[in-house]
Amino acid sequence: MIPRSSSDRFHDHCGVFGVFGHAEAAHLVYLGLYALQHRGQESAGIVSSDGARLSIEKGMGLVNDVFDEARLAALPGTAAIGHVRYSTVGSSLSVNAQPLLIDCHRGSIALCHNGNLVNANALRRDLESHGSIFQSSSDTEVILHLYARSQHRRLEEAVAASLSDVMGAFSLLFLTPEKMVAARDPSGFRPLSIGRLGESVILSSETCALDLIGAEFVRDVEPGEILVVSADGTLSLHPFPQQRPSHCVFEHVYFARPDSVVFGNNVLETRLRLGRLLAREAPAAADIVVPVPDSGIGAALGYAEESGLPFVWGLIRNHYIGRTFIEPKQSIRSFGVKIKLNPVRAALKGKSVVLIDDSIVRGTTSKKIVAMVRAAGAREVHMRISSPPTIGPCYYGIDTPLQSELIAANQTVEEIGRFIGVNSLGYVSLDALFSAVGDPRGALHCHACFSGRYPVEAGRNEGPLIPFEKQRD
Repeated sequence: MIPRSSSDRFHDHCGVFGVFGHAEAAHLVYLGLYALQHRGQESAGIVSSDGARLSIEKGMGLVNDVFDEARLAALPGTAAIGHVRYSTVGSSLSVNAQPLLIDCHRGSIALCHNGNLVNANALRRDLESHGSIFQSSSDTEVILHLYARSQHRRLEEAVAASLSDVMGAFSLLFLTPEKMVAARDPSGFRPLSIGRLGESVILSSETCALDLIGAEFVRDVEPGEILVVSADGTLSLHPFPQQRPSHCVFEHVYFARPDSVVFGNNVLETRLRLGRLLAREAPAAADIVVPVPDSGIGAALGYAEESGLPFVWGLIRNHYIGRTFIEPKQSIRSFGVKIKLNPVRAALKGKSVVLIDDSIVRGTTSKKIVAMVRAAGAREVHMRISSPPTIGPCYYGIDTPLQSELIAANQTVEEIGRFIGVNSLGYVSLDALFSAVGDPRGALHCHACFSGRYPVEAGRNEGPLIPFEKQRD
């Protein structure tokens, strides 16, 4: 398996899905996780409730690797929550698979989390100094320890108290034998949507999963909202001080599925707008527009439409690699990106190509793709990127390299272009990105990876802002 530290692509940590009030709750969560598989491929898990007890099934691998009919049959009840996870370096362990399930003085509770807590290390050190024993290296477990320590009697009060101590990004689903609870951080970094399927309440990281099970989208869980779902109905609470929204702008660029609505915007329409704006800001004298699949498709369609150049499938992606790929020994030349992408030589030969992708991280993968396109006979290669240069790591639920490893943080656009071997390189501007997501001043989104302006900082005693799991590896 390719080590995480060498991955030249951003990865979202996870996706969550919950169902309350349906006879086939676990099966619906299973389907929902299928739709969210793009948000995490390391592990998958489901916890269900039959009204008296919680049952759990989870494991390493894709949803289809973990679950079969027997494991789903072991998840009885009319409520369930599920999770797909992408881990950071060194944390691909079964103990970190979610949901996490504990028993404490107030009873059983399960939790799954999309996001990252920037003060998790300080909280963990404090909890351990008072006798807490941790079973995983996940920041999510910190929330459960805070919950177990709370003296509040009501579930929603204990949840609110535990979350009042944490900083950073969280879109959470809790499940007890009687209730399901959703919570979103006051900045609203990561998405979380509410749906309805008849009388059942559905919660999902993305609306595409609601579509799969035939649920109707109702609204997003609001930033800072705690939503309690029980047999008595739903209760909405806003216990946290109001903060400026900081929705992750990269959800629009890459993470979310094109058929989802995220933060009120259709993702595909946003990517088409990004491509059109990119064509205006960084035109190229070329013959064809070629996307790097699948991440560059939406922007490439927009670029082609605006520029008048033909959209051509010049690269074909292999979708059936799976979670691991065992490369041959060193005696055989490394396959690199060739196992994932193959050029269409007839489409590229003799052409001046505009190659569209969503981002450049370290630059190593882009360099290999450009070399592949040239080897297929392209006369010129002009690379265009549908996001601004990535100059900073993310601390709010995205696995990114350190700043020293981000090529745009250390080299100019011209230097990057020479490194990856293109005739020209262009990025969409930050202002154009804001325009594409309907936020002209960028006031409603987190764009720290592009601007270096971080909306939530860790406490002074926390040390450098490094994602929790990376600090513990």
